[in-house]
Amino acid sequence: MQTRNVNLPITVTGRHVDVTEAMRDYAEKKIEGLHLDYPKIIEAKALLDVAKNRQIAEIILFCANHITIEAQTETDDIYSAIDETISKIARRMRKYKTRMLQNSHRPRKKKMRSLPEEVYHEPDYEGEEKDIVPVLIHEENYRIKNLYPDEAIMDMEMSERPFIIFHNGHRNDRLTLVHRRKDGEYGMIDLHED
Repeated sequence: MQTRNVNLPITVTGRHVDVTEAMRDYAEKKIEGLHLDYPKIIEAKALLDVAKNRQIAEIILFCANHITIEAQTETDDIYSAIDETISKIARRMRKYKTRMLQNSHRPRKKKMRSLPEEVYHEPDYEGEEKDIVPVLIHEENYRIKNLYPDEAIMDMEMSERPFIIFHNGHRNDRLTLVHRRKDGEYGMIDLHED
């Protein structure tokens, strides 16, 4: 069992702050010290942000088997933000490993597919303020996987995303959306193509 990362590429970036050598070393040592039984970490990125009364540490781990684990913490001190973010990631890694050991591997019927990319441009605006049309400000590629609902929930917990769209293995590969509800539970919607 591997207990430390060997030659792990770690990128430490600062937003609104110059990353000092002490901050860089602290973040790198914490990331390298993560317990590495499963999933195996391929690359790590740490984003440190300092604003007026808040200091944010965001860490993203790119792991084997296309697993991405990300966490973010906001505190008064950048070092405690890094510590709390590392503990969140360690919990998620343990949770992921536990669920993987509990679930048997199920055969997949289809390969992964991608949704077609669409770009929306901001329309020229010359009108009254009440006629403002919402504008798309963030674009992201999204892959639809073949999953079971419990695997989809596990993926959501690993990435802190509010929803996930997948082909449901329980329902003849129908397109399904699982989302986080305000009460902390999960909701599931079957998507039908007409």
